[in-house]
Amino acid sequence: MHRYRSHTCAALRKSDVGRSVRLAGWVHRIRDHGGLLFIDLRDHYGITQLLADPDSPAFAAAEKLRAEWVVRVDGEVRARAPELVNPKIPTGEIELFIRELEVLGPAEELPLQVFGDQDYPEETRLRYRFLDLRRDRMQRNMALRSDVIASMRRRMWQAGFREFQTPIITASSPEGARDFLVPSRLHRGKFYALPQAPQIFKQLIMVSGFDRYFQIAPCFRDEDPRADRSPTDFYQLDIEMSFVTQEDVFATVQPVLQGIFEEFGGGRKVDAEWPRIPYDQALREFGTDKPDLRNPIRMQDVSDLFRGSGFAIFARLLEQPGNEVRAIPAPRGGSRAFCDRMNAFAQKEGLPGMGYIFWREAGGATEAAGPVAKALGPERTEALRQRLGLGAGDAAFFLAGRAAVFEPVAARARNVIGEELGLTEKDRFAFAWITDFPMYEKDPETGRIDFSHNPFSMPQGGIEALSGDPLQVKGYQYDLACNGYEIVSGAIRNHKLDIMLRAFALAGYSEEEVRRRFRGMVNAFRFGAPPHGGCAAGIDRIVMLLADTANIREVILFPMNQRAEDLMLGAPSEPSNEQLRELGLRIVPQD
Repeated sequence: MHRYRSHTCAALRKSDVGRSVRLAGWVHRIRDHGGLLFIDLRDHYGITQLLADPDSPAFAAAEKLRAEWVVRVDGEVRARAPELVNPKIPTGEIELFIRELEVLGPAEELPLQVFGDQDYPEETRLRYRFLDLRRDRMQRNMALRSDVIASMRRRMWQAGFREFQTPIITASSPEGARDFLVPSRLHRGKFYALPQAPQIFKQLIMVSGFDRYFQIAPCFRDEDPRADRSPTDFYQLDIEMSFVTQEDVFATVQPVLQGIFEEFGGGRKVDAEWPRIPYDQALREFGTDKPDLRNPIRMQDVSDLFRGSGFAIFARLLEQPGNEVRAIPAPRGGSRAFCDRMNAFAQKEGLPGMGYIFWREAGGATEAAGPVAKALGPERTEALRQRLGLGAGDAAFFLAGRAAVFEPVAARARNVIGEELGLTEKDRFAFAWITDFPMYEKDPETGRIDFSHNPFSMPQGGIEALSGDPLQVKGYQYDLACNGYEIVSGAIRNHKLDIMLRAFALAGYSEEEVRRRFRGMVNAFRFGAPPHGGCAAGIDRIVMLLADTANIREVILFPMNQRAEDLMLGAPSEPSNEQLRELGLRIVPQD
């Protein structure tokens, strides 16, 4: 018999009754029934109930066991009495009578319990992540992640892609986030960078003549943490293709991701229709470029109905160029209590509040109520109701000013309204391609023009589009949104050197700087670069959605905390003086 086990803790069935077997695992739970010990033994695969009574030669050793001790047991498989069968587990018809027991690894008092679903502070969970990962939910999440990645690989190979690995130590590149820099020992005073993405390398793979590339790629960005974003590193399904248009990329990616969600979505509906929504329209109707389409609410510009109206606050705002009024319809939200709650929500978000109108049945007619309706007058209020498609029992909320200021709050308000009124479909994955992103944006403080998305994207209209206002230039750039999260970002690449130099010039990069910083790409484009494009899908976020959790740290084995610290291993740590001398570095104390 094997030194540690003949079976896993999920393998034994009623057909094994009478056999002598050996199991190994962790003590999950102990129940003492007056001298009769029931012990649940757990391994990665499942749980088997062990039994020891005073007649068992291992009874004395079994009495000393505590939760999470690692043990090896030999025993005889017995059938459970019919009334004691546990149908919730595969081994529920049997139990193992212990004949021999060996403690392989005792455990000290636990800082968190593995058995059960108790909540613990995140700091505790991350400090003792190896214990946290033993819990059933975390085991399921990590197995899901592994299975999703394996399925992605199979699907990409079936679609004719080859997997290549790109360097981890490379040069700094403007990808939209801060680099992690790595000092060079051999070249003092110079630094490598960890790649924010394999962007340049995957483009060079296309220039090298490989037609379809993919990689399960680690990416490193020194970012501020969020619940749906790791502050240090993440993994993505990285894809690049030659001789393709934007539609070719969409047609390639959809079957892969739709198949992943159908395979691992747990029976939830997976939309087969993925609409294309231009970036400007997404902001206008949803307030965000990653809309949750499970929520049917779409905002509308109703500035014309408030301009010159008796609702003086909005009317005065609309006298200033650039301001507008946006309406958020709220079907079934027609109560003063709900409207007051949403007004309070807006105030917590930093706005003075949200104007609202709600409609009710009165004397066989639909009547508008609320201060906005009173000031606006019956004719304009009725026009609003008709435009928004609302009736008795419904409401509408209004935000005014500069769209860039109120849109983030409007987007969150739309989500809250959809949730509270039961409009958002829970058991569904809804996708939308967001297209036509602006190539450039202006810094509101400095007025400087910079790239708003991927700097290596092809501008729509080619080099001619770069001769006018940079803020009007659209790129062949696209994201895929799912249930309110961005899960894919990509573009058709700029493969022409003259267009690339002009595009960077508009963002303040001289030709000399572009040639110096991107010498590999500039040099490659001189020798025949094919049209190419691709995208990257965020694996962590995809698994987060499939696992039905809103925190990305629930699907990463060993994540950092909110302060980008590894509490388990103690990173970041202080280097030794010897390490600093070897690298030619000195730490300058902060004032």
